[in-house]
Amino acid sequence: MVTTAPTERRSARRVARAVLMGGLTLVVVAVPTDIIDTPFFSREIPVRWWEYPVVAATVALTITWFALQGPAPDSRMSRRPLGGVLLTVFAVGCPVCNKLVLVALGTSGALGLWAPLQPFLALISLGLLTAAVVQRRRQSTCAIPATQPAATRQ
Repeated sequence: MVTTAPTERRSARRVARAVLMGGLTLVVVAVPTDIIDTPFFSREIPVRWWEYPVVAATVALTITWFALQGPAPDSRMSRRPLGGVLLTVFAVGCPVCNKLVLVALGTSGALGLWAPLQPFLALISLGLLTAAVVQRRRQSTCAIPATQPAATRQ
């Protein structure tokens, strides 16, 4: 008799973790950039229309990455989507609210140079996250289940 309860529990934990990490991503990206309006942060330039779908896609791709079963945990592997999420923060943030951009370019540079680049940064961040999800998907389909005897693995 084969029981699937441990597998179902692992799957449920993986989905719960994925939803939790998606929520964390939403908070980390949308609160400091004031896409989700809070009294803690303010924004001098209103949220642009394309920032909402970028944040939604970032959260969806993060949930997908964590929901897919990957190979054994590796510290380098678990940081893969982090670059895409951090780039999303720069892509959807207010151009004149970003202190690094203001120091480097000034207010006119932030509005004239940085703001037009932000949609491209958003595309790059979504591309990085999509590549991480695709790679994880490939690894999950190629992974050999640990329950198989060593003689049948090849």
